Amino acid sequence: MTISQLSACIRSVPDFPKPGIVFRDITTLLKDPEGFKTVNEILTKRYKDSRIDKVVGIESRGFILGAALALGLGAGFVPIRKKGKLPAEAIREEYALEYGTDTIEIHKDSILKGERILLHDDLLATGGTIAAAIKLVERLGGTIVEIAFLIELLFLNGRRNLGRENIFSIIKVEKE
Repeated sequence: MTISQLSACIRSVPDFPKPGIVFRDITTLLKDPEGFKTVNEILTKRYKDSRIDKVVGIESRGFILGAALALGLGAGFVPIRKKGKLPAEAIREEYALEYGTDTIEIHKDSILKGERILLHDDLLATGGTIAAAIKLVERLGGTIVEIAFLIELLFLNGRRNLGRENIFSIIKVEKE
């Protein structure tokens, strides 16, 4: 399956969750066995020789591909969740949203100092969530090998906002 075919598997939902936003719904890609398999193969092939210790996925859609990728790499999987969802001792990071703030957390014992981390989420928009995730991983002493996304909305400048070079995305959307 080509990148163009993968992109065509993703449903765009206008005015969700609020007017003016086009939501990229990956459930239509995930229900397609060939599309799901292709995405996992692309990511696994890219990182198979990177000696990844853990894949860290961000709630909630980052869990789906992140967990499958971790299995393919023989790595552990670590979830980053919204505030109040983790049962053991956690550290948290607050980040700005368009209207207000939100908070994400990671278990304190989930990453050991020096472990090689692949950070994954389904979509890069402005970069606020992933910037908070980067801070959490680095506070625990993890070394971020790369940050991987299924989709990158280029017109929102998330990559530039993060100021990092180690970012990979499969599908790049140039305009709304």
